[in-house]
Amino acid sequence: MKLPFAESYKIKMVETIKKSTREEREVWLKEANYNLFNLKSDQVFIDLLTDSGTGAMSDKQWSEMMLGDESYAGARSYYNMKSAIKNILGFDHFLPTHQGRAAENVLFSVLIKEGNIVPGNSHFDTTKGHIEFRKAKAVDCTINEAFDTVIDHPFKGNIDLIKLESVLSTYPKEQIPMIIITVTCNSSGGQPVSMQNIKAVKKLASKYRIPLCFDSARFAENAYFIKTREKGYQDKTIKEIVLEMYSYADMATMSSKKDAIVNMGGFIAMKSKKLWKEASTFNIMFEGYITYGGMSGRDMNALAQGLDEGTEFEYLQTRIKQVEYLGGRLVEFGIPFQKPIGGHAIFVDAKKILNHIPKEEYQAQTLACELYLEAGIRGVEIGTILADRDPETRENRYPSLELLRLAIPRRTYTNNHMDVVAVALKNVFDRRLEIKHGFKIVNEAPIMRHFTVQLEKID
Repeated sequence: MKLPFAESYKIKMVETIKKSTREEREVWLKEANYNLFNLKSDQVFIDLLTDSGTGAMSDKQWSEMMLGDESYAGARSYYNMKSAIKNILGFDHFLPTHQGRAAENVLFSVLIKEGNIVPGNSHFDTTKGHIEFRKAKAVDCTINEAFDTVIDHPFKGNIDLIKLESVLSTYPKEQIPMIIITVTCNSSGGQPVSMQNIKAVKKLASKYRIPLCFDSARFAENAYFIKTREKGYQDKTIKEIVLEMYSYADMATMSSKKDAIVNMGGFIAMKSKKLWKEASTFNIMFEGYITYGGMSGRDMNALAQGLDEGTEFEYLQTRIKQVEYLGGRLVEFGIPFQKPIGGHAIFVDAKKILNHIPKEEYQAQTLACELYLEAGIRGVEIGTILADRDPETRENRYPSLELLRLAIPRRTYTNNHMDVVAVALKNVFDRRLEIKHGFKIVNEAPIMRHFTVQLEKID
């Protein structure tokens, strides 16, 4: 008999999580203005709001925390991180930042100006926010297959080369500071980008003399899918695939709270020393000195160790199989979600489940709130609220996909928790027609509103 799959780790410490009643959750959700970001962590049983900074570090990472050098300048921890980035990603120059959006803020302060055009594959919310804050425009060039949750395309994160070349040929190169490839592509459902597509995008970028930047939050998961889905890469290690991926990039930003498995940290990496010097000025202004950039030495040590662990096949297989397990349970229950199953989350198709609720009442947010009320499970809306308003017309942008993201923290929950999530979602799915209305916005920020938006229930 073939042995069943088992996790490539054992549990050394546990943290108590609290259950609650539906009556309690109804009060808490109303007090939170129906924004799940406003809930206290003790009011949540299973927290799938994000996989960013919420994973469990390894024994080796905790050991590295104790060895952190907290010198203000030139700390050993900085050089540990520098070596890890060079060995794993291949970049000679880098700047530490406290997280991914900070890396974007520093890099974009150098490169993006008013009126610029930044093409890419479904830019993440903070990426688009930083672009639009600078009065530039993010242009989505993702393949059309990404917007059909039923199609089982292996690389739905791919950039459509015709769409991309249309942008590159329409605008002068001085107006396009970079092309961004997000690996994996979070906003289209945690979907990977193929090596073939990366190569083709690099070829176009070189033709038009435009730099190529990777948004690297889940680069290791992307490499796992290249290994398991793309012909010619089955026998390569994850680290070999990662090095090839980044050989095509001119620069990269990373929220290391994902695939480096740390609670806080990020960086900018680049091949150009000139760009590094220019970005250093903004790093000192916004983050801290160039050898710590908003990070403590202990966190830099843990990040360096996490980059190494996070690019090992056994770790990635264990991590992604848990996401597959949850997806498999939802398939059993007939619940629609973005297929194929991505690397870090299940993206439930709220538009299909709550198609009787008008899009103006925020279908994905409504589904997220119902799941919380059902079992104390916190997910996040990837839909109209996150899409924000058009910066010129100030009208709501209604994206093609209206998704509830269930992001699974790394090495944190068991498959028993995944069973609870699946059954709770089935219960909501079974009573979906009893949900008559969604929400209206009563207060919102001018940009990236989803973090702090206040909602009111429509009766």
